[in-house]
Amino acid sequence: MEALIGLLIIAIGAFCQSSSYVPINKVKSWSWETYWIVQGVFAWLVFPLIGAMLAVPAGHTLWELFAECNPFNLWMTMLFGVLWGIGGLTFGLSMRYLGVALGQSIALGTCAALGTVMGPVLLNIFFPELDPLSALTASVIIGVVVTLIGIAVIGIAGSMKSSMLTEEQKKEAVKDFNFPKGLAIALLAGFMSGCFNVGLEFGADINFGELTPAIYRTLPATLLVTVGGFITNVIYCLVQNARNSSWGDYAKGSVWLNNLLFCALAGALWYSQFFGLSLGKGFLTGSPTLMTLSFCILMALNVVFSNVWGIILKEWKGCSRATIITLLTGIVILIISCFLPQLI
Repeated sequence: MEALIGLLIIAIGAFCQSSSYVPINKVKSWSWETYWIVQGVFAWLVFPLIGAMLAVPAGHTLWELFAECNPFNLWMTMLFGVLWGIGGLTFGLSMRYLGVALGQSIALGTCAALGTVMGPVLLNIFFPELDPLSALTASVIIGVVVTLIGIAVIGIAGSMKSSMLTEEQKKEAVKDFNFPKGLAIALLAGFMSGCFNVGLEFGADINFGELTPAIYRTLPATLLVTVGGFITNVIYCLVQNARNSSWGDYAKGSVWLNNLLFCALAGALWYSQFFGLSLGKGFLTGSPTLMTLSFCILMALNVVFSNVWGIILKEWKGCSRATIITLLTGIVILIISCFLPQLI
């Protein structure tokens, strides 16, 4: 029962993340780089900081924790956050060229697999005495493979969509639709985004141990990773502000209240996935397999819900019945991948 509760909490977080790009459509008169960094302030700084504070017991401080933890682990956690930030930038571009459904599917699928496998592999390089590779059991590998199969099936549906729709229909669903370009960017985004889980692995012990409830223990590391990602994103966006002469966006006082509210909502929804991941893992401690696969499960569910949004937003409008059936088959496989390892 606890495992089911944990998976349900992770699923709720995934649904929130998949919904986080909907409020962005309500942002007015701002360029992409402006609203991206403003929502990033909430998604990668404000809400992660609030979440990390929940992991701090009475009489202690977050800064005390960071000062006393292993400096190598702290800086590696932030470093992989910086690398993840590159994935976040290209992640946004993948949806620009492929749409919410297909862009998230390919990027998050790659992220799910690599994020799950790269963590133990890299930890084994630095800390072989901990035997982190033992976490990659047959059940875990099967779960990752099934997830990749589901992603591949959805990718096939995207290819079918690309080949069947006219240019006008593609532009109607996704303004800048470009499957080859979007595919390349989505794969890069997925590879770099997988660094998020690697950062969490390096920061797994950055908490107050037994003084921190199990459901909150990954939140300080989550903050460090998102701070690293924020650094990457803020540099890129400020450069784009200069290149596109979009500094004037920040002076448009008439839209600030509206845009701030929707950026804050987008940031809260985005952060919910990792808040939910932390809470959910607190209920999965009895299953080492699900603990190792939790990040992969989160990404798989993100894909499921992003495709639900894709259907709602009519990104698959005009596609053949075979294409829709292929899409739904991929979604079902991803749902099965979340529970299959527990049944093996």
